[in-house]
Amino acid sequence: MPARGGSLDGSDDPTTPATGKATLMDLLRGVSLVLAVITMGLSAGLFTTFSYAVMPGLRRTDDRAFVAAMSNINRAMLNGRFAAVFAGALVWTALAVLLHLGAPGVLLWAGAALVLYVAVLIITFAVNVPLNNRLDAAQPGDDAATRRDFERKWVRWNDVRSLVVIAASACVTWSLVLYGQGLA
Repeated sequence: MPARGGSLDGSDDPTTPATGKATLMDLLRGVSLVLAVITMGLSAGLFTTFSYAVMPGLRRTDDRAFVAAMSNINRAMLNGRFAAVFAGALVWTALAVLLHLGAPGVLLWAGAALVLYVAVLIITFAVNVPLNNRLDAAQPGDDAATRRDFERKWVRWNDVRSLVVIAASACVTWSLVLYGQGLA
């Protein structure tokens, strides 16, 4: 298999010596992709879990239980582990893109993943977070109206961002496959 630089001995690639041994830059490129795949996959898993388990389960509850449960979930979600995954998908994918600027194959797929994840962030901050904040600020007592104003729109947009983050996860995973095959 050719070295990352394209020649059999790696001589035209300043980051890969002719010995074929990986350099620090190779390590950083690979690690950034692996961490992008992990954090993107975890994000996809989180959003899709809401689509196929959490929200269908909450749909079966009464209005008061629904509003209380979603409010508690939204507050519990704001923690360091969630932040590391949610921000990590952006940071690691962006770093992978920057580290692969000279590698069109990986760059194309990692770049697509980054664009798709930015779309996920836009959906999250433009739709889901404001709905979460309105739910949290709702006055007790009119749980039916609170739920009606929240549930359908939140679920619809969560389904959209789930599909988009699955696509992002597939793209960044494919970029790692290309990198591993030396087809960067």
